[in-house]
Amino acid sequence: MATPYRDLFAAPGTAGLALAGLLARLPLPMTGIGIITLLSQLRGSYALAGAVSATFVLTYALLSPQVSRWVDRHGQGRVLPWATAASACGLLLLLVCTVLPAPDWTLFAAAMLAGGMPSVSAMVRARWTAIHRGRPQLQTAYSLETVFDEVTFIAGPPLSVGLSVAVWPQAGVLAAALLLVAGMAALLLQRRTEPPLHAREGAAPSHSLLRQPEVLLLAVLMLAMGVIVGTVDITSVAFAEQRGQPLAASGVLSAYALGSCVAGLLFGALKLQWPMPRLLLLGAAATALTPLPLLWVGSLPALALAVLVAGLFFAPTMILAMSLVEQRVPGSRLTEGMTWLLAGLNIGVALGAALSGHRVDAAGVRAGFVIALAAGVAVLLVALLAQRALRPSVSLSPVEGVHR
Repeated sequence: MATPYRDLFAAPGTAGLALAGLLARLPLPMTGIGIITLLSQLRGSYALAGAVSATFVLTYALLSPQVSRWVDRHGQGRVLPWATAASACGLLLLLVCTVLPAPDWTLFAAAMLAGGMPSVSAMVRARWTAIHRGRPQLQTAYSLETVFDEVTFIAGPPLSVGLSVAVWPQAGVLAAALLLVAGMAALLLQRRTEPPLHAREGAAPSHSLLRQPEVLLLAVLMLAMGVIVGTVDITSVAFAEQRGQPLAASGVLSAYALGSCVAGLLFGALKLQWPMPRLLLLGAAATALTPLPLLWVGSLPALALAVLVAGLFFAPTMILAMSLVEQRVPGSRLTEGMTWLLAGLNIGVALGAALSGHRVDAAGVRAGFVIALAAGVAVLLVALLAQRALRPSVSLSPVEGVHR
């Protein structure tokens, strides 16, 4: 398995790109939970904390594709400094509002400004695409980036919460702002890997890529997968608390991320010859089935094993979706296309957490797991619908090399 990853980093500047991208994407998972921890301590309201955090997440999901669209049009070096500055100012303004203290509405305004944070995952994937387009290393790069996404979502929240609880209530959000600036600066310094601007014919298109059926379907598929992730997060915590072992929830959630990381690394080393739409359908079918055991788990070890198996199919399905977008959208709009998928995933996580939390409060943990099962069925149905939209130009394209 080492050889594909060794080949991946043979290109100049790729090691610096990977490290800078890993650092720059850490603030996103730190911010949402950091806002919740901050406001719950200082304002004493989980409802307010959750609402402000949700405002940040939803604003990010809506604005990040627009930021990526500007990047595709003007380049990362021209757009990212401004978007990063706006988001960092929003985070700092939020901290000022909690120190003063300011009215609650100012917290929402600051969270919306912070939501202008660029999608680092899409920016880095666009750079890998420019380096390895049409080569086997591109699938390996997408696999590595998916693993890095998982790593930051494992490390980011505990770091943010720990700083806020142990150091200063504002420390988690402050660290996210500082890491955002430092990480984005490190990424922008990697000039050798910045994607070149593509020549455009005529005026820039005014329509969103979501009007392209396959992009819309893949974004909806990622939304459904995000619902599964958000549901597993909430229901695992509730399951552990129900058994008097709340700290064990972190181990369960780590099992889900571990399964996804291992599968992502292995998938990146494979050279499969099946058409990607068919592989996507297989991954969706597996995703639909894996929540079933959650309905019958009776212990924390059994839950950890069940979510470990569920996590095995997350990374490969996401990698395939990203690869299909790379094939289906113009090179001049690649960053926007990838960002719509990531936005769908983030919206799904927030939606899954909200829906499952409501069901757990109303009917218990098992009812929360039903949300994950329903989302799995939705993943399969969307993958089935996507087969026709994806067939015309990619049905003969093998995974190996992610060829056009």
